[in-house]
Amino acid sequence: MSGNHQKYADFIWSVADLLRGDYRQSEYGKVILPLTVLRRLDCVLEPTKEAVLAKAGELAGGGLPDGAKDRLLRGVADASFYNVSPLDFGKLLGDSDNVAKNLRAYIGGFSPGAVEVLEKYRFDDQITRLEEAGLLYLVTAKFADIDLHPDVVDNHQMGYVFEELIRKFSEISNETAGEHFTPREVIRLMVNLLMAPDDEDVMTPGIVRTIYDPACGTGGILSAAEEHITRYNKKATVKVAGQELNPESWAICRSDMMLKGQDPSQIILGNSFVLRGHEDRKFDYLLANPPFGVEWKKVQRQVQDEADNLGWAGRFGAGTPRINDGSFLFLQHMISHMKPVEQGGSRIAIVFNGSPLFTGAAESGESNIRRWILENDWLEAIVALPDQLFYNTGISTYFWILSNRKAAVLKDKVILLDARGCWTKMRKSLGDKRKLIPDDQITDLTTIYKDALAIADDAEHEHHAKVKIFPRHAFGYQRITVERPLRQRFEVTEQTAEAVGEAKAVGKFEQRAALLAALVSLSGTACGTKLEFAGKLDAALAENGLSKLPKPVEAAIWNEVAVSDPEGQLQTDRKNNPLPDPDLRDNENVPLTSMNSTPAEREAEIEEYLKREVLPHVPDAWADHSKTKVGFEIPFTRHFYVYTPPRPLEEIDAELKALEAEIQKLLGEVTK
Repeated sequence: MSGNHQKYADFIWSVADLLRGDYRQSEYGKVILPLTVLRRLDCVLEPTKEAVLAKAGELAGGGLPDGAKDRLLRGVADASFYNVSPLDFGKLLGDSDNVAKNLRAYIGGFSPGAVEVLEKYRFDDQITRLEEAGLLYLVTAKFADIDLHPDVVDNHQMGYVFEELIRKFSEISNETAGEHFTPREVIRLMVNLLMAPDDEDVMTPGIVRTIYDPACGTGGILSAAEEHITRYNKKATVKVAGQELNPESWAICRSDMMLKGQDPSQIILGNSFVLRGHEDRKFDYLLANPPFGVEWKKVQRQVQDEADNLGWAGRFGAGTPRINDGSFLFLQHMISHMKPVEQGGSRIAIVFNGSPLFTGAAESGESNIRRWILENDWLEAIVALPDQLFYNTGISTYFWILSNRKAAVLKDKVILLDARGCWTKMRKSLGDKRKLIPDDQITDLTTIYKDALAIADDAEHEHHAKVKIFPRHAFGYQRITVERPLRQRFEVTEQTAEAVGEAKAVGKFEQRAALLAALVSLSGTACGTKLEFAGKLDAALAENGLSKLPKPVEAAIWNEVAVSDPEGQLQTDRKNNPLPDPDLRDNENVPLTSMNSTPAEREAEIEEYLKREVLPHVPDAWADHSKTKVGFEIPFTRHFYVYTPPRPLEEIDAELKALEAEIQKLLGEVTK
């Protein structure tokens, strides 16, 4: 940020000099942010202040409903808020002995929406704290000295001022920086890539675009998306909406919208999974950086009820992810807010860690959600980002970009863009953030992405190591169960009787002692066939006064005496089909060749795979098609893996000898 807004931000930041000592650095924002909002609102309302007070006097006791009064006063104020207190910043300072009392009265005079925002800042606690420290008058006077009237600082500049303050406070507050604040260069890249296909469209005169973030934090993503559009088209109308769970972050975001002239009522406080603040709305662009790997146990009942009772009519018809990672819930929620294609469609960008790419076995919740997205051909791209980009985590992160209006050349295709090497080291680390993506790299990546959108042919991009384009079925597979026949021999060892005796069914058998005695008498017996062993077992049982055994007891005996043996007897079912050996069971992933193949075609593909990959090694194997599952994963790293051959042994040996010689030399110096 540069220019006048930087000057104003620096001036407001200088208030920190007054707070130093009585406040920790990480607490400065609790004072400066709400006072910045108050001073801006004070300046905005100044021209209509007297008219609002007069109108409020007329309406007092008039019997009008509160809602009607509220609408009339907003109209007089010519803003989305108003204040009916006779006080303003100047008058607050005129009574230096009662600044705290008057400031509270002044805040209480704001319209309901504005009061709610200020309450969420918990600024009343800071008024008490500042007064006790003898700082309240000084700090208030500091803000009274700065003119934040829209004629001096327009909404766009004011947005920059507030964002700069948010950035500063987020960077020095390690405990919350990553949770509620996304680095600005990450937002810029995400917005650039999301809107890359629409740069020409936004030039249309009078264009209206809507933007939504279901986990909006302090509003940085919404602000950047709005700025991206208005940079191309000053006359474009951009309407933003969002929702945030954390009250303080919600207050900051809503304040930012108020200061920029946006409708602050479109920023909803609450959990997006439970309280759908924009349930019936659809948006042109949807962006989010939700918390990574956060469990959703607190809302499990509501989410599962919606999935079970509404199915595809709700948001979670495709399934739900593991309880310890709600990432896919956010994405499904965003998809539910996409505009239908006939209304222009929508584009989505969301930041994930690596887990949603591959976590979950075939037909698990995560796999089924990936399948649903790919089957609908919504996934446009996955972009791998450098690690150590965020304030509270050093893990690798990814953009998922989705659209229900993908370009025709991208039909049935997905772009993978590897931006992991596009970074520069920060001069000073901020928490876990040690890297940033410089402006020139953002420009290059945007250009590369636009090229991939225009020519979605992997062959055309072979020369570019950062881009690969795949058909969507390339991320699907059939998880097959490969069986091998059960071959067994039958024997009794010293341990057999003990093992049988510990079986649950045998423990309840009244003639347990006689049974165990019969088995002990067979110790050392080995038979090649089940029939042969059965004869010997019957004889031993008869000798101990036993004849027919209960089926559970009989099963316990066979479970212990039967031993897998490649040379043993082939075991079959009643239809003479080979029984599978659980110990030899294996699983294989068979790649899908099409998203639209029938079950019969997929079964044929499995048989062909067996002939090619399995039967040459184990000719008696077969696939149990009843156990086949279809899964989807996106193994990003595997697709960009570059083999690095090991160093020659001679080179390693020479290095070891050199190190050994150096160690001997150092030891010699020590012993002198």
